[in-house]
Amino acid sequence: MIRTPALAAPVLAVLTVALATPAAAQSTPLARDAWSFELGAGTDNRSKDASKSGNDGYAFGSATWESSDGLFYVGPGFQTIQAGGSNVEAEFVAGYQPEAFGYAFDFNIAYKNRLDADAGYDQDAWEFTGNVSRSIGPASARLQVQYSPDAAGSTEAFTWVEGRLGWDFTGKVSGTAAVGRRQQDNAPDYTGWNAGVTYALTDALDVDLRYYDTNAHRFGEQYEDALVAKVAYAF
Repeated sequence: MIRTPALAAPVLAVLTVALATPAAAQSTPLARDAWSFELGAGTDNRSKDASKSGNDGYAFGSATWESSDGLFYVGPGFQTIQAGGSNVEAEFVAGYQPEAFGYAFDFNIAYKNRLDADAGYDQDAWEFTGNVSRSIGPASARLQVQYSPDAAGSTEAFTWVEGRLGWDFTGKVSGTAAVGRRQQDNAPDYTGWNAGVTYALTDALDVDLRYYDTNAHRFGEQYEDALVAKVAYAF
C-alpha cells in the first residue's frame, strides 16, 4: 500500500522561513573553512529505505565545519524519530573527502544516540561509512558501504551496500534511483530501493519527492512502501 501522508507542520514552517529570506542572501556562496547549516522536514523519516518515524512526519538539522582545503569536516546533527521511547536521535560525524582519478571519496564515522530512550533500550551506535562517486556530464553514480558493529535498539551488527544512479535534467531538476541490501544480526535482512526527483526552488532550498519500498513488508509497517516529500534549507 502506498502511503501519501500530508506534509507535516514542520515542512510548512521551513518553507515559510526560507521563502521569506531575501534571494541575495540565499545565493551567497559559503566560504570554505567555515560552518554551514541545514534544516528540513519531511513526511516520513526514511533510513536505508525503512521508516524511523513510524511513517509520520519528522524534522532534521545539522551544522558542519569544513576545512579550508575541503578535505575534512565535522559536526553535530539531529533528526526526530519514533523508536524505543525516543523522539530525537542526535549524532556527531567526522569525515574525510578526497578526490582521485576523477572519483570523489567520502569516509566518515558517526556516533548516534537516541535521547531519553526507555530503560534497558540500546540507545547508541557507531556507524562507519564509505562512499565513492563519479559524475560525467549530467550523469552521476555512487556506491555506498556502511557498517555498524552494534546498531541502536535490538539490532546488532549490520552491513548496508547501496548503488545509486543520478541524472541532472536541468540546472534545477535532478533525479536519482538507488537499490540497497541490508544484512543484520537479530533483525531481518532485506533489499530496499527508492527513486525520486529533486527540485531546487532557490540556491538554498530544495524539495524532494521520492518513492520507497522494500521486500520485507511482513516484518512491519516500517518496511512498507511510501511516497515521501521532503524540504531542505541550507545556509
